Amino acid sequence: MAEYTYEQLKGMTVAQLREIAQGITHDALEGFSVWHKDHLLPVLCKVLSIPTHHIAAGEEKARIKAAIKKLKTRRAECAKAGDEAQMAAVRHQLHLLKHRLRNMAEQAA
Repeated sequence: MAEYTYEQLKGMTVAQLREIAQGITHDALEGFSVWHKDHLLPVLCKVLSIPTHHIAAGEEKARIKAAIKKLKTRRAECAKAGDEAQMAAVRHQLHLLKHRLRNMAEQAA
């Protein structure tokens, strides 16, 4: 079995990842032939014992973006209600989350 890095696997097409999975017999890869790349990549990394700290950053990004979306809805509600103090607090939270996203992007580059 060839040695791969996360970056190498991430750069491959789903067809290439499926070829690699085809040569591996593991219960976690059962039904891999219909999986999308987003599902196949982390499972392959787990089976091949490849560190996936990059995936965790992606999950963190999704969590932050979901929080930003909720805060934007809350900000609109505060604006509609005319609650300036609460709106300022929500804007501050938005600022902090967006700053964290920018820092994550800089670290990834």
